[in-house]
Order: sequence, then C-alpha cells, then structure tokens
Amino acid sequence: MENVLLIRYGEIHLKGLNRPYFERALLQRIKQVTDSLGANVTREQGRIFVFGIDDEHLPGVLDSLTRVFGIHSISPAVAVNKDYATIADTALNLIRTRVASTGDSTFKVFAKRSDKSFHMDSMTLCRELGAYILHNYDGVSVNVKRPQIELTVEIRDFAYIYTDVIPAAGGMPTGTAGRCALLLSGGIDSPVAGYMVARRGVELSAVHFFSYPYTSVRARDKVVDLARLLARYTGEVKLHLVPFTEIQLAIYDSCPSKETTVLMRRLMMRIAERIAASDGARALVTGEAIAQVASQTLDSLCVTDDAVSMPVFRPLIGFDKDDIVRIAKRIDTFETSILPYEDCCTVFVPQHPVTHPKLDTLRKSELLLSDCMDDMIDRAIAETECICVRYED
Repeated sequence: MENVLLIRYGEIHLKGLNRPYFERALLQRIKQVTDSLGANVTREQGRIFVFGIDDEHLPGVLDSLTRVFGIHSISPAVAVNKDYATIADTALNLIRTRVASTGDSTFKVFAKRSDKSFHMDSMTLCRELGAYILHNYDGVSVNVKRPQIELTVEIRDFAYIYTDVIPAAGGMPTGTAGRCALLLSGGIDSPVAGYMVARRGVELSAVHFFSYPYTSVRARDKVVDLARLLARYTGEVKLHLVPFTEIQLAIYDSCPSKETTVLMRRLMMRIAERIAASDGARALVTGEAIAQVASQTLDSLCVTDDAVSMPVFRPLIGFDKDDIVRIAKRIDTFETSILPYEDCCTVFVPQHPVTHPKLDTLRKSELLLSDCMDDMIDRAIAETECICVRYED
C-alpha cells in the first residue's frame, strides 16, 4: 500500500497526434514542483501519478499542483495490489477516515476498470464493495443520487482508491502556446490578464514602466510581488523594469495636455514590442477593457495599436470590473494590487484627457518629439533592469 497523487488533465485529451507533446510539457511542470521532495512522477493511460510525497509536505504540494496550468483535478489516493480483499479493506478504511474527519454518512462507489483482465467488471466491483462496506460499518448508508462520499476505485497497474477530487487550474501546460510579453502595471487588471493568457499555455515575460522619483521604490517592489504571484501559476517570469521618467516629462512638456495619456501608451507599446522581440515573444498582452478609462475607449485602443506591428491581446476586453476583481481575488493578486503605491500611469494625468483621439492628430503630436524620441527609447531600453522572478513559499 502506498500513498499517491492521481492527477487528471482535460483539454489535452483532445489534441490528437500532438497529445504526447502536451503531456510531456505537463509532466515536466509537475516535476518542477515536486522534484525537490524526491517524488517519482509517472504517466500512464491518461493519468499522471506522483509517488513519494509524505504527509508533512502533502498540503503544500497539493496547493502548488492545483495552480499548475494543464491539471484539471487531483485526488490523494492509496495504491494497492489488485487483490479484491486488499481493495475492500482499504476502501473501508478510507470511508471510516472520511466519516471521522467530516461526519459524512452517505456514500456511493464508483469503479473504473482500465485493466480488463481484472476478474470483476466495474458494475460488479461497485456492488460488491458497497455491500462489504455496509456489512462491516454501521455508520454509513448508500445514497446513489446525492452521496456525501464518492468512493472511487480505478483498476490500472495497481488499484487506486480515493474519496476526494480537488479542482485545479485547468487550461494548457505553460509554454505550449509560445511566449507573450505582459504590460504589467501595479493595478488589478494586468495580473489577471496575464493569468488568463498564461492559462492557455502561454509563457510570460513582463514589462513594467516606472517613473522614479514620481513613483516610489515601494511601487516597484509591488510589481515584483505581483510577478511573483503570477509565477506561482506560470513558473518563472522574466520581468523587465523600464525607466520611463524622461519620456513622460518630454511628452508632458512638448505635447497637448489632453493627448498625453494616449501618447504615453503608444510609446510604452513601442518599447514593450522591442523588449518582447528580444525575448522571443510573439505578442503583447494588456489588461485593458473597453471603456473602463479614457485611454481604453475603442478609438484610444485603435490609436494605441497603431504604434506597433506585433499583435496585442486583451483577454479582459469585454469584462466588467466586478468580473476582474473576482478573478483577482481567486488568484490572490487583489490584495497586492490595491496597495496604495502609484504607478507611472497615475502620474501626469491630464484633467480632461481625450476620449476619442484621431490617429492623424496623434501622429502629428508625436512629431513634436521627433528630435529626441528614438534616443529616449534607446536609453530606456538600455537602462532597463531585467530580473527572473520565481514564486517561493
């Protein structure tokens, strides 16, 4: 008898001939989470098994694995030999343990027989185990429609027996869909946007613009913390910290006040595009949603996109703020995002920003910076600090 984590994946099953590629990527990510504990990770017939996690480390490992993209659910299970008497005794002990810890009193047995050589079919095994438990334990009864305990037995190379199914992050394994560069501010939206696109298998770089001394060191540290929280799901995040003060001051001094926000966004996108290309990223990702603020009207977004040739993904484009906050709370970025440290998007904000900018007008305004714009962009990129952010408990 041995304790094991039984890991399921969902959408990967639909990948046809490419399925082994996605399975290997998921297996590698699970090994990254568990290797330091000496775990043995194996794959067999649509399941991944993690052996060797002791009781002391189990809660932490479960928490980490439920955040691994590509995992649909996890069950802490017991692996025993495919001997009916052993299976029955183990199932009874699991029921007793569950009742003692939760007070649940109704159960149903599920059986999945992948090994067709096992002498009982699934229906017979369910019936026999249910009868055995009822005969040997007076504290429970069967409820086939709404059982409090769902006892499951999977007959594979061993018999795997469990009562809990823990939901996980789902999605696709990190890195299987290429790399994108996330424009990561200190707000609520951009970490959620990063999470959502990463959940589809995208590996993330992140680009943050700061305007010291108008933004504080604490604001910078807050963004590093947000990248660390994202890394809990995505693995390592390469974070680029771009000094933006010179460019913001030049825009503020030389360009029409009402256009400064959109002009600032255009230059941010240009810098982010160059950094993204150097990282091998194929697209930019932002946390913008239509009409949330003045720089996110449809006209503003179109003018912003004109500054770059790289695709710009906005996974939150149709979300209400309440939707975004709900996800931020679920992925544990909300409390960090609302810390009161300003980012560069909140300084030099015009009193009456343009909400329906015209592309030709904005291009003409940019010409006011033509003598210095390329040099300022080059300096900002040259002075960018790059750090690799990992999540550590």
